Amino acid sequence: MNELLQAWRSVDRNKLALFLSIIPGAGHLYKHHYASGFGLLIGGNALVVFVALLMGLATFGVSLLVVPAAYLFAVAASAYYLPDWHWHHGYLHPWHPAPPEPPEPTP
Repeated sequence: MNELLQAWRSVDRNKLALFLSIIPGAGHLYKHHYASGFGLLIGGNALVVFVALLMGLATFGVSLLVVPAAYLFAVAASAYYLPDWHWHHGYLHPWHPAPPEPPEPTP
């Protein structure tokens, strides 16, 4: 069990957020960006469906593939490059002590 816990702590959170963005907004939620995560899950996905369907009438259906693919790529890239706010919300994890501060780099 200890090995599994150590392996989970060494996972690259950026790559996992990128993978979770298969569902747009899940990667943002994983990195604790709650407003943008829920905004993408609720509003962003509905807006993309509406825009793709509306543009599908004018582009003979090409936008039904292009618009959602571009949206998924943009959301995944955004989740990958967002800063990780995992320990910025201490009130969400009252059972965990604050993590130790990283050592300062030596010149």
